[in-house]
Amino acid sequence: MATVPHCVYCFECLSSSLEKRKPLSLAQVEELWDQYEAFSHGEDDAADAQLQAEAAAGAAVDASDTTPYKPAAISRLLNSPLSGSSSSSPAPSASSSTPSLNTTASKSSSRSSLFSLPKSLSRGTKRTSDEEEFPLFVTWNTVSSRGRVSLRGCIGTFEPHELDDGLRSYALTAALEDTRFNPISTRELPTLECGVTLLTDFEPISDPMDWDIGTHGLRISFIVSNRRYGSTYLPDVAREQGWTREETMISLMRKAGWNGRSSEWRSVRDLKVIRYQGFKASLWYGEWKEFREWVVESGRDEELDE
Repeated sequence: MATVPHCVYCFECLSSSLEKRKPLSLAQVEELWDQYEAFSHGEDDAADAQLQAEAAAGAAVDASDTTPYKPAAISRLLNSPLSGSSSSSPAPSASSSTPSLNTTASKSSSRSSLFSLPKSLSRGTKRTSDEEEFPLFVTWNTVSSRGRVSLRGCIGTFEPHELDDGLRSYALTAALEDTRFNPISTRELPTLECGVTLLTDFEPISDPMDWDIGTHGLRISFIVSNRRYGSTYLPDVAREQGWTREETMISLMRKAGWNGRSSEWRSVRDLKVIRYQGFKASLWYGEWKEFREWVVESGRDEELDE
């Protein structure tokens, strides 16, 4: 399944590209993230112990003292860079993923047809290895100061990729080559949220309504005037938009280029539908920035270069 380190790696690839520096590898990011998590939890445990000790000491203060007791550690916790928040970017709300297919980001993706099933898929919810291959999508959103989330780029592939190569390729392609948007600039980094979706369990279905909102993504193909059209929605789209199954199908066909009557969507020629599942992880810039600063300040990036 997609993990937070996958999103961290996408931020690493994009920022290093914009800053003209060498990015960490996915394996390095995953190793460092484990260390960072252990460090953060250790700091939290120490702070909790201090709070308990100071609270116990405060309980012994004379009851006649009307001055409100406030443990000194509270302000340190609220101002700590490890508190899980950052003033540079608000915590995001749920985001919409309206993906585009890209067939030029890598050689292998150009070989897949619009409607063919991936040749091989890995399943399971355990942590993935760099050697496992997945179809995948990378989504970039912008988050306003009020928490409003807007799509900024989303591109992926149904051709399985090793994660290091696939995430690097599509993190950059979604950020810089989604033709619906201008390329993401360095100044936009603090506003970004990254989402990674690894796709699994592809199943052709004979009934276009045989899928569950919030669980399945859809990939459709149909023919109009001897031309084949196709499009896809990731599993979170229908739920976030509040659509019914039929509304989702109609929207998906409109996205593909169909302009017929909504009541006639079932009558298109050779309608094929594949449902699939996607395991998504998300991360916003503030969280990535705290991790990256910890890597630099602790000297761990220099250790990896040795």
